[in-house]
Amino acid sequence: MLEFIQEIFNYRFLGHAALAAVLSGIACGIVGSYIVSRRLVFMSGGITHASFGGIGIAYYLGINPLIGALIFAIGSAFGIELFSRRGKISKDAATGILWSVGMSVGVIFVFLTPGYAPNLMSFLFGNILLVDAGNLLWLCVLDAVLILLFGLCYRAIVYTAFDREFAATQRLPVGVIGYAMMTVVAATIVLNIKTMGIVLLMSLLTMPVVIAGTLTRDYRRMTLWACGIGSAATLGGLYVSYVSNVPSGAAAIAVLAVVYGLARVVQACRRSRQRRPKAVISPE
Repeated sequence: MLEFIQEIFNYRFLGHAALAAVLSGIACGIVGSYIVSRRLVFMSGGITHASFGGIGIAYYLGINPLIGALIFAIGSAFGIELFSRRGKISKDAATGILWSVGMSVGVIFVFLTPGYAPNLMSFLFGNILLVDAGNLLWLCVLDAVLILLFGLCYRAIVYTAFDREFAATQRLPVGVIGYAMMTVVAATIVLNIKTMGIVLLMSLLTMPVVIAGTLTRDYRRMTLWACGIGSAATLGGLYVSYVSNVPSGAAAIAVLAVVYGLARVVQACRRSRQRRPKAVISPE
């Protein structure tokens, strides 16, 4: 462990990876709490996979693939929100359509890209060691925006997440908040693709929140716990990758799975103790 910490300060790419792990854990903890509370996990997965279409088009046009992914992700989020709000199609159906269409568009444009086909494994499964200073800057900006947004609009976001009808009766701009949060979700997904990849990112958005839910039911505390658990698990995955030479993203999810299992065991032990009848001492 001490050797790993020393290597973080000795090698720039490893230091970038460690900082990205912390920043990604914070962003996914904040956004993941909103996603899980509003039961938008499947929709977020659809946005994540639909962004692959933007990556393929960006490669074909010769531009930064993250720009294409961001445009596609935000467009998919707005499309799902718009179609479901107008009642023309269910949210699950719209998500499934955009999920498959986005992936197919990405595959087609990657195939049509002239020359050597790019290695897309880093986008599908992530490679935190490839994070550079530019990615760290965008992650810092994202975390700052999320902290500022939830700090200033906490009540409005929570009311909208748990009870949209009640939020509307309080004259809150439910529609604006919904579209703003979808934009934030899409940006968080795209900026963390290089860290965890399209396939594994949903686990980092949901598992820390689920683990935090075993510790507290308060939304604010759950969010803080999710940020800490996500950051620690991603750092743990980076350490496991350093020691055993396995992909860091998959190792981070494995760490989260172990932590979740331990949390469930502790929760079951607490419940069994609470249900156990107390012994009555006879006054003899």
